[in-house]
Order: sequence, then C-alpha cells, then structure tokens
Amino acid sequence: MEKFVTALLLMFLLLSCKEEKRKVIVIQPFGNFSETDANRILKEIKQLNPNAVLSANIPFPAEAYYKPRNRYRAEILLQYLKKTIGKDSVVIGLSLLDISTKKGEVEDWGVMGLGYRPGNACVVSCFRLSKQNKQEQFYKVALHELGHTEGLPHCPTQSCLMRDAEGGNPLDDEKDFCNSCKKFLQSKHWALL
Repeated sequence: MEKFVTALLLMFLLLSCKEEKRKVIVIQPFGNFSETDANRILKEIKQLNPNAVLSANIPFPAEAYYKPRNRYRAEILLQYLKKTIGKDSVVIGLSLLDISTKKGEVEDWGVMGLGYRPGNACVVSCFRLSKQNKQEQFYKVALHELGHTEGLPHCPTQSCLMRDAEGGNPLDDEKDFCNSCKKFLQSKHWALL
C-alpha cells in the first residue's frame, strides 16, 4: 500500500509540475511590409509570448488577389498561412494592403483583420487604420486576431480588445482585454498582468 501511495504522490507531482508548452507565434509579413514595423510587432508580442519569431517577407499569394476591389481575400491568406506552420504554432500575417472577406450577404467586406476561432492563422492589415495612431491600432488588431486563434469570440464589453468593430474603427475606445477575456488568455499562458 505504501508503494502505491508513493507512486500516486510521485505521479501527482510530475503532472502538477509539468508546464503546458506555449505556442510559437510566427509573424509573417507580406509584400513590402516594413522590417522596422515587423520588428516592433515582434518585440511587443514577445512580451506576451517569448516564443514569437519573425519570418522574412513573402509575396502575397496570387490566388488571394481580388481584382474588382484591388485588395486581398483574407480567408485565402489564412488558408495559405496555415500551411506554413507546425501543429504547436500560430501564424499572424502582416499587410499594408487592404484585405476583405465574405460577411453575411456581402461578398467582399473590407476588414482590419481576420482570424480562425480557434485556429492557427490570422492576418491583420493597417490599410483601414487611423493615420495618427496607426502603430497602436495595428497592435490592438493583432492582439484581437490572436485572441480569436486562442478561441475567444467577440466581447460585448466596449473597452475590450475583443470587441467587434461592426464595420467601424472603435480601436481608440478599446483599452485592454476585459477581465473575462484576460482570464481566458492567461489560461492559454499569455503573460498578461
């Protein structure tokens, strides 16, 4: 009996000490996305997950181009990106150019970002962001889309980064993740205070 209790105790200790591995976040710039801006995003994301890495710029896949509106289809970019990473990774595409997706009856809805929920790929674009605080807004969109990849839905809290843009740009009103979204992301090993 003593050996059985000792074995159970040892198994419990091993299981409780085992830390779940964080996903690797692969930052993938498209086209002529600035190396300086990509490195800034890398530095910010590394504060949440030190396993973030930056890949070299790649061209947009030709099949993602939507000629009638001169922009790129986000869902095709996601399909392309998700083929480039491993099982324990998530990839975030960075774009200067406009992106769009189908939304309800609208065939080509312009978006700031799109991410699978849950999933391993998302893409963000700075095309629709405010010129005066584009860097801050771009990072907020990146966090929003990465939140979707972890499984977070849109949040009803108006100041939460997971709020639905609903066709506008409410990013200046969004301050942080709400407590509920923050707890969820902390359970996924995000380094949030």
